[in-house]
Amino acid sequence: MTRSMLIENVTVVNNDDIQENVDVYIVDGEIRKIGNQSNLIADETIDGSNLYLFPGFIDMHIHGSAGKDTMDATPEALHTIGRSLVEEGTTSYLATTMTQSSKEIEAALRNLAVFKSDENEADMIGIHLEGPFISKKCAGAQPIQHIIPPTIALFEHWQQISGNRIKEITVAPEVEDGFEFVKTLAKQGVIVSIGHSDATFHEMKKAISFGVRQGTHLYNQMRPFHHREPGVVGGTLLLPQIKAEMIVDFVHSHPQAVRLAYQMKGAKDIILITDAMRAKGVPYGDYELGGQLVVVTKNGAHLPNGALAGSVLTMDAAIRNMKKATNCTLQELVAMSSTNAAKQLNLSKKGKVKEKYDADLILLNNDLTIQKTIKNGKVIYSAKV
Repeated sequence: MTRSMLIENVTVVNNDDIQENVDVYIVDGEIRKIGNQSNLIADETIDGSNLYLFPGFIDMHIHGSAGKDTMDATPEALHTIGRSLVEEGTTSYLATTMTQSSKEIEAALRNLAVFKSDENEADMIGIHLEGPFISKKCAGAQPIQHIIPPTIALFEHWQQISGNRIKEITVAPEVEDGFEFVKTLAKQGVIVSIGHSDATFHEMKKAISFGVRQGTHLYNQMRPFHHREPGVVGGTLLLPQIKAEMIVDFVHSHPQAVRLAYQMKGAKDIILITDAMRAKGVPYGDYELGGQLVVVTKNGAHLPNGALAGSVLTMDAAIRNMKKATNCTLQELVAMSSTNAAKQLNLSKKGKVKEKYDADLILLNNDLTIQKTIKNGKVIYSAKV
C-alpha cells in the first residue's frame, strides 16, 4: 500500500542551498517533489511553518547509548541504541567497536552481520572498527593489553564474519606493517581513518598517499601539533586529502580549538560525530567501557586515571555547539552533520533533502532543537510539547 506525506511551508536546508516556504512531498519513503504542492493530498500532512528541514544526521562514530554498547554483542543492545538515537535526529550510524580480545570483537561482528534495524530506529548502516590496530602510545580508553599489530589476514577474517559490513577502520599507520595494511584496505574500499596514532607529519603524508582519508576524533589521542613536528594534528588540519572527525562537546576540544579546525579545514572537510558510549542519555554515575570503569559526571566520561572515555554527546547538541563556536551557516551544519558523511560512505540517496533521495529527515526549530525525526517517510520521533 502506498504511503505519502506532505510537509508544508518549511525551510529546506541543504549543504549548498536554502529554499524557504516550500512543500516537500514524500511517497513510500522517497522524496518525490519539492516546491509548491498545494494541489496534492497526502496520507499525512505536517505544518513546517517556522521550522527547518535538514537531512537526518549520520553518525560515523558511536559506541553506545541508553545504557547499551555495540560490544554487548546482542540484538537487544543495538535496538536500544537505534531507538535512542532518533531522539537526537540521527537516522543512520556506523556501529563502532573498540579494542578488545579477538573473541569479543568477533562476537560483536557476528551480531552486527545479521542485525537489521526496525523501522522506528536509526539505521545501522555499517561498522566502524576502532582498534585494535593502534598505537600503545595513544591508547586513551582503548585497553592497552589488547592492542595488536595490524594483520591483513585477521582483518579479512573479521570482514567475512561481519558480512562485509565494516565500512571504516581507525588505525595507526606508523606501527609495524601499518602502511601496507592501509594500502590494502583502501584498495578494498574501506574508509581508513588515522587515529590513536603517534605518527609524525612525514608518516602522516605517507599514510595519505597510501589511502588514509579521515582523521579520527581530531586532537584526541593523536600526536599533537608542535612547531618543529606538526604530527597528526598538524597533518589533519593542513592536508586537504582527509576529512576530520570532531567531537564538539567542549570537553574533547576547547571551543577555540573547534574554531581553529573550522577555519583551517572548512565545513566541507569536517564530520561531526558523537563517539558516545553507553552512558549517553542516562543519569550520571559509574559505567563500563571495554571492561573498564568509566565515571560519568557533568564534566564528561572519564576513566579513573582521568583519561577521556568517549562522550555522552548527542548529534543535535553537536550542531548547536558548532554553531556557537564558529557562527557557521545552517548549510555548513548540514554538510558537517550529514552530507560529508554520506559522501565518504558513498550513500548516493542520503545526506540531502532532494528529489529521489531517501526521506530520512529532521524538523528543527529556530534554536536547532529536534521537533520530529522522519525515517523512510515515517515520523519515528516527535518532541514532547
